[in-house]
Amino acid sequence: MARVVVDVMPKPEILDPQGKAVLGALPRLGFDRVSDVRQGKRFELEIEGEITDEVLAEIDRVAETLLSNPVIEDYEVHVEDQSVAEVAAEAGR
Repeated sequence: MARVVVDVMPKPEILDPQGKAVLGALPRLGFDRVSDVRQGKRFELEIEGEITDEVLAEIDRVAETLLSNPVIEDYEVHVEDQSVAEVAAEAGR
């Protein structure tokens, strides 16, 4: 089984109030080196079978029509070996 990841982020020209809220909280928590924060969404899709160009094209259509709002968000589709949860589990978190 393969994993395809879709990362969705607000376009650079779109205000990101959630990112600004996180940026404002970081110094209060002792994190002074962060100069900007943008908040987005990550979707991990488990795909049956082989990842082909046709499958990636289908995922691209899913990302454009369901997972993102193309007016205010950009998205990126890529194939990944491990999920965030698997990496965290291996690190003992």
